Amino acid sequence: MTRLLHEADPPQKCWNPVRLRRRLIGELRLLKLRLIAGCAAGAIACAALVCAPLRAVAPAHAQQFADARAWGDSASEFARLLPQASGPWLAISGGGSDGAFGGGVLAGWTQTGTRPEFAVVSGVSIGALIAPFAFLGSRYDDAIRQNFTSIGAADIFEDRLTRDSLFDYWPLKRLIEQQVTPKLLSEIAAEHARGRRLYVTTTNLDSGRPMVWNMGAIAARGDASALKLFRDVLLASSSIPGFFSPVAVAVDANGKRFEEMHGDGTLTAPFFIVPEAMLSPGSTTRAPLETVYLLVNSKLDPEFKMPDRNIPEVLGRAIAVALTSGLRAQLALISVAAPRHGIALHIAHVPGSFDHPSHGPFDGKYMQALYALGVTAGKQGTAFQEAALRGGKSAQ
Repeated sequence: MTRLLHEADPPQKCWNPVRLRRRLIGELRLLKLRLIAGCAAGAIACAALVCAPLRAVAPAHAQQFADARAWGDSASEFARLLPQASGPWLAISGGGSDGAFGGGVLAGWTQTGTRPEFAVVSGVSIGALIAPFAFLGSRYDDAIRQNFTSIGAADIFEDRLTRDSLFDYWPLKRLIEQQVTPKLLSEIAAEHARGRRLYVTTTNLDSGRPMVWNMGAIAARGDASALKLFRDVLLASSSIPGFFSPVAVAVDANGKRFEEMHGDGTLTAPFFIVPEAMLSPGSTTRAPLETVYLLVNSKLDPEFKMPDRNIPEVLGRAIAVALTSGLRAQLALISVAAPRHGIALHIAHVPGSFDHPSHGPFDGKYMQALYALGVTAGKQGTAFQEAALRGGKSAQ
């Protein structure tokens, strides 16, 4: 299969000033897009920023909250955030519009009457947007359903350049503000007081490390600053590099205040259970978990796709390939480590047979079909078959 080659514009018999002006404007816009895309690609390839984007105005101040966060790659740091309640853990991966699958699985699981109350729920990227509702239980299933069956791309982003992104995520920011209310925070704070934990992972773009946010500890403060930081963390975890702007968080270090830049959690953690160091053979710090359910909002095998020759398509495809590769590596690691630590690991993922056409990011019909597939798998008890990397029978 070959791509169609577009013929060059035919030569003009004479210079047309209007046409020349339009062409120059178009070339300048293309140059601007290339510069922005170059910065985004550099961030992914080097895991560090090589330019200084504009920081958000009036960022939330993380250090006003006790035990609000820890480095996601440090066992000793993360140990401060461990739950006091016992029970199974749920980890929800990133995956963009494929998050409809995980939302459907949870709804179908509810219908079986066997869905447990999780001691811990963690989310990354789209999983971060699902996690607060999954944490609060089945009474929020309808909120998850609406998010994947009644919204489209226009509810997530506007096709407009910003200072540091290809698209403007103000619709997503507004959606988060509408759904993350003071009432929601108070309910999460109450569960946190019972010893349960809600984690969301972002990538600290300045350090190139994962940051795990203890969302219940933030919610427990209960004021306007807590509400803002809670919303900002969800937005940051979902901010695809290059496509969406990073989110600034104010911190104090060595007597100085500065603004950290946080972006999509999947850059450093496609899903989060515990720091890798806790799963190493010589680890002296053990997490109190026996059972983990992992919702992978993605297919596990590479897919053949031919992106159009434009910046969003090519950049998006490159990011998707990199993230799928990282996801498989992380799954291989946890699949080997879990049995060694006596952890029962149950993994659900989008089946390779799902082939409903998608006509762009957050295609409504695509998400509805994937949500319905998840509901069926959850209801029939087939969702949590162990991943193809390990084999095995259904674990639900």
